[in-house]
This record gives sequence, C-alpha cells and structure tokens, in this order.
Amino acid sequence: MKVLKDILSAKEAIEVFGDLYVKVSGIVFDSRKVKPGCLFVAVRGTQVDGHRFIQGAIEKGAVAVVCEDIPAEIPGNITFIKVNNSSRVLGELASAFYGYPSETLKIVGVTGTNGKTSIVTLLHGLFTKLGYKAGLISTIKNSIGGKETRATHTTPDAVQIQRLFAEMVDAGCAYCFMEVSSHAIHQGRIAGVNFSGGIFTNLTHDHLDYHKTFAEYLKAKKMFFDGLPETAFALTNIDDKNGLVMVQNTKAKIITYSIRALADFRCKVLERHFDGMLLNLDNREVWAKFVGKFNAYNLLAVYVAAISMGQEQDEVLSAISELEPVRGRFETIRSLDGKLAIVDYAHTPDALQNVLNTISEIRSHNEQVITVVGAGGDRDKSKRPEMAREAVLASDKVILTSDNPRSEVPEQIIADMEAGLDALQKKKVLSIVNRKEAIKTALMLAGPGDIILVAGKGHEDYQEVKGVKHHFDDKEVIEEIFGII
Repeated sequence: MKVLKDILSAKEAIEVFGDLYVKVSGIVFDSRKVKPGCLFVAVRGTQVDGHRFIQGAIEKGAVAVVCEDIPAEIPGNITFIKVNNSSRVLGELASAFYGYPSETLKIVGVTGTNGKTSIVTLLHGLFTKLGYKAGLISTIKNSIGGKETRATHTTPDAVQIQRLFAEMVDAGCAYCFMEVSSHAIHQGRIAGVNFSGGIFTNLTHDHLDYHKTFAEYLKAKKMFFDGLPETAFALTNIDDKNGLVMVQNTKAKIITYSIRALADFRCKVLERHFDGMLLNLDNREVWAKFVGKFNAYNLLAVYVAAISMGQEQDEVLSAISELEPVRGRFETIRSLDGKLAIVDYAHTPDALQNVLNTISEIRSHNEQVITVVGAGGDRDKSKRPEMAREAVLASDKVILTSDNPRSEVPEQIIADMEAGLDALQKKKVLSIVNRKEAIKTALMLAGPGDIILVAGKGHEDYQEVKGVKHHFDDKEVIEEIFGII
C-alpha cells in the first residue's frame, strides 16, 4: 500500500479533487483488472479511450482516478487528479509505486528495426558470463536472475515494466537489458525509466500500419534518445543513414560504431563459415559462433556497450567467443543427407535481404537456395511485395506461404506478395498456403548440399489464424521431416 500523495509528483497534477492521503493498493489502466483500493489511470489508447471506463473502475473499487478530462459528476469519496498526458504519468506513477527501481538498476535499452532481440539477449548472456545477475526484457522472454517467463510484447506496458524492474532489484540484479519498440516509445510505456544507455541498430521499412509514415516511425525512435539523461551513453550505428539523426538532440554521451566507416569502435569480418566467423573487433581477433554481417553489427554493439559500462576488454572478448546464437536467428539444422536448413525471424524486406546476402557470401554457388517466406496479416501491407522481390532476387526457388495471417485471408496476403513480381520472376515461385506443406515441399525439392531458408517466424512456436494461436514451430517441422527428432 502506498499513500497517493507520496507517488504523485506535484508537476504531474493540474487539478486535484479529493483526498491525496488515500492509500492505494496498486495501479491499473485496464478497468477489467481493477480491484478494491486501486488507482485507475484513464489512458487514451489507439483503439479504446480509458476515460469511457472510469465509472466501471469506481464500481469495482478504485479509490482514485488519474485522467485528462474530469467527469461532470465526481463521487465525493473518490479522488480525481487531472493531468496533461495520462500515458506518460502512468509510467511515472508506476515507477514511484514500485520504489523507483530503475534508479538502482543499470538499464540499457535497444531500439531499431532489426537486431533488438539479438543484442539484448547477447548482452544478458555476456553479463551473466561476467558474473553479474542481470534482467532481460525481450520479444522472446523476460528473465530475472535466471528465472524466465514468456513475453507477450516486445516492450511490456508501463506498469509491468516497473514491476519487472522491482522484481529484478529484489532478486539482486545489477543490470537490465531491454528492447524498446517504437510503439512503446510513442505510447509512453518507458516514461519513468532511468536509462543508463541506449543503442540504435538500424531503421528500415516496418510498422507503417501503426506509424503511417516513415518520418513518424523515425520520430518515435528518436524520442528515445532525446529523453536519455546526461549520465547515459547513446550508442549508434553510423552505417545506417539515420544513425546520427537519432542522436543529434540527445544529452547522453554519443558513441559511434561501424563496419564500413570511421567510428569510435569498428569491426571487420575476416572469415565466414556456416558455423561461425572470425572477427577483428576493436583491433582484436575473436571467433564467434555467429553468421552474417548483421551479427557482426550485433556483436560489435554488445562489445561497445559492455566496454562503455566499464567492463575489461579481455574478459568481454572471451565471453563473446562463448556466446551462443539466439533461438530462431540464423539457426541451422542439417539433415542426414547433407541438406542445410536455416530458420530465421527475418520478417522485413531488409532483414530478409541481410539473411540471403549472408547465405550468398558463404555458399559455394554450386548449390540451390530455396526460400520459404510469408508475411503477417493485419500488419503493414506495403512491405509484402518487397518481401517477395527480395526472396526471388537471391534464391533459386521461392515458396510463398502463410506466416501469421491473423484475421486476414492468407491467399490474399500471398497475392499481395506476388504483386511485386514480374512474369519472369514468378516462374521461380510456388504458392502453398499451408506452411507445413510449404516447408515440406522446399525440403523435398532440395538435394544434398542445398540450402533451405525458412524465414519470418524464427523463435515463434505458434501460428495465429482467425485470432486463435495454434502450435507451430518451424524448427520442429524441419527436424520432423529430416527425421532427426
């Protein structure tokens, strides 16, 4: 229980009606989760306005309400606080309610279109190897000192974030590494978080179903760096044309990294193999069990972040050489007769291009590359034809199939992808709606030595159709067909 006045900053409240010394048992913004004694924060969401549910929250036992518009009639026993921005205040209140946990932790946020999950997971693994207790908030899972739970969002809501931080502090964690999505930034979910550092990976075509324009997408990402404190570092990839744009207004210490240009920290790929690569990382050679230039960028970012937080170079390089690839990110499976299947989460044109370029750099070119790819339903439709084009340009054969169709008809999603191809390109393409049949066909078309890329779902172990999630795991399907499970 906390006294409302103790968690409410004077700068947040425009007007107050009622008793500020009322005790609150918790903070909620979903009226369905209100319990007696709660503080209800009415947030204007993208689909629903929480102000519509104020009365319902009171009926369920809310003792105080934070909102942007005060109702015409105010019950005498309920405290109302008027604020300018409920979404931002929600994070600030949650931080105060849980005892400002981000002031104790060293929190590094990673944002960008691609690479977020890999970098936070690798940082978590690296610092664990260095002997620290660390927390992780990612697309795949949340981890608190080794205790893992499945994630439901790339970045949780503001209240859950602060609760997770508090649990990390209680568990003795010193660090937390978290993905910071553009949705979370735009919706104010990271308000109240004191970041020790921020990392920018890259910016490519994605989430325009939400942000509508690329400029708005960029603006959302940039807001994260604009909000970093002077005590933090802002690590940016200057090989991306937006890398310096991201940090042009930040108060944090700017650190640059690159593979192609002059920067504070650089990396060069010396050797490439399907089981790893030899890197020159900050003028030191290190073998890593990762494949592809995109992973060289990820490992460079991880290295620089660790050094920026005061870790010793030799210890960091040693730990990097022991790190294992993230599940569903260029994950390889070999058949008994020599076929190589690769499962990757690539679900944007840029990510798909990166994976296929990596395959091209390593392959002998005497083998076929067969790509299985789809596109998600209820998401940015403009990237569908681009996904198909990228697949066809770098593959000998392509099978277009379902990803997570969600509420859409999968045949229409595939038709949208086909629309990006000319008549000659379509001769390379098969369309098979059933994803398992598509994967099976690709594996049957392949011969010994051939490479099959199954892209789009990576670590996901479900397929969402008509709002229902069905168990589906690309890796499991491949291993079953290969006869190795």
